[in-house]
Amino acid sequence: MDGANGAAVSAMDEDACWNLLARNELGRLAVAVGGEPDIFPVNFVVDGPTVLFRTAPGSKLAEMSVNPRVAFEVDEYDETFGASVVLKGTARRLELQREIDEADALPLAPWIPTLKYRWVRILPASVTGRRFVRGPEPDRYAASANDAWT
Repeated sequence: MDGANGAAVSAMDEDACWNLLARNELGRLAVAVGGEPDIFPVNFVVDGPTVLFRTAPGSKLAEMSVNPRVAFEVDEYDETFGASVVLKGTARRLELQREIDEADALPLAPWIPTLKYRWVRILPASVTGRRFVRGPEPDRYAASANDAWT
């Protein structure tokens, strides 16, 4: 349980959310076109209050050009806790050479041996996170044994 309020799940403040994002490098990008959701793993870098990733021409760029509203999610966990941050915002491909040059100076390289020249910046509308205290599942049948319906 969380010592502050006894809860197994607690909300993270915005600073804690950005700290989690900054210390990770792999997230999931969720997009939707024509009402169909799609999710892509992407490696990323935090730059100020934004997230940037590189990509190649293909479905991610095509889908974001139709609907730039995206969600981006990052998790981390160990034996004692888990945490999840969801950033919702607008994805924008970098077009100005100055922006591309600045992004190229950031510490981000593709995980797989492919050329990814297109930079995308996610401008957040909201950033939320939750922290989970891990532990064994409570005895779920003990609660129902005391239930008036049984």
